[in-house]
Amino acid sequence: MTTKGLSRKQVIVPMNNDLGKRFIKDLATHVTNINCALKNIKSNVCADFICADNKGIIITTNNIVSNSDLQEIEKYVKNSLQTNDDSITTSRLPQSKSYLKIVGIPYFVNKLSMCIYSEYIERILKNNHIFNDIVFASRPRVIKVLPKSDMAIVWIDIWDTQNGNNAKKIINRQFNIGSIITTVRGANMNPGAPQYKNCWKWRHMVGVCHIQGSKCAKFNGLHLTDNHCDLSWCCKANDKLNPPRLETKKGEPCPHSFKCSNCKSPHGADSVECPFWKHCFNKE
Repeated sequence: MTTKGLSRKQVIVPMNNDLGKRFIKDLATHVTNINCALKNIKSNVCADFICADNKGIIITTNNIVSNSDLQEIEKYVKNSLQTNDDSITTSRLPQSKSYLKIVGIPYFVNKLSMCIYSEYIERILKNNHIFNDIVFASRPRVIKVLPKSDMAIVWIDIWDTQNGNNAKKIINRQFNIGSIITTVRGANMNPGAPQYKNCWKWRHMVGVCHIQGSKCAKFNGLHLTDNHCDLSWCCKANDKLNPPRLETKKGEPCPHSFKCSNCKSPHGADSVECPFWKHCFNKE
């Protein structure tokens, strides 16, 4: 299955959340400066507006950008953030995504001593000539066929054209993983169990969650995660404790250990270290 991407009249500039927050402080100025830069190279493209998501920023334009336009926009973003080239991934136009699965893979390696994992499969796929021209949209996901089965299915998402041309090249192709012959098949989109950003619970959606307001992903407090240091008890000074607790300085990250509201481990509920992330695509 291939899902169509965003409009091609957009430019995606992937970056981490910290850089994204810095960039979106004055978007109107950035739009004006990007249009000046494009005008200097005699481009007929103009930036209309900019928005941000959890993977970077999206610049919407009046026309489809050329390679020179793309390079000029990326150059401006990097210069405005005064960051090195490694901090921002190469800018690109929106692409469609195809969903595939690899079947016929044993879940265990070396006679039950070790199960296969995403990084292991990823290395194999990148070294196989079948996938030479394929760009993966995410890491492979390894799921057992059934809870008590010793076989696995590997789900892979790839960047593709709207017609799914890249997927058509590799569907029904076979290749070796060790001495096993595996097959690539087409698959339906599997979004997995959703995590609602309001309460940070799994399988929750807007119509299901009854929380009034929002909860903090760090300590489950009744406030937005962005306001954690201003409102959470752990970041406020307390002279009665032994030793006394110092106040977290404004602008600095919280130095305390978090507690996940889902698995109770020492990390935030939005952390990829949470075991819920590893199993969010499991049928059970």
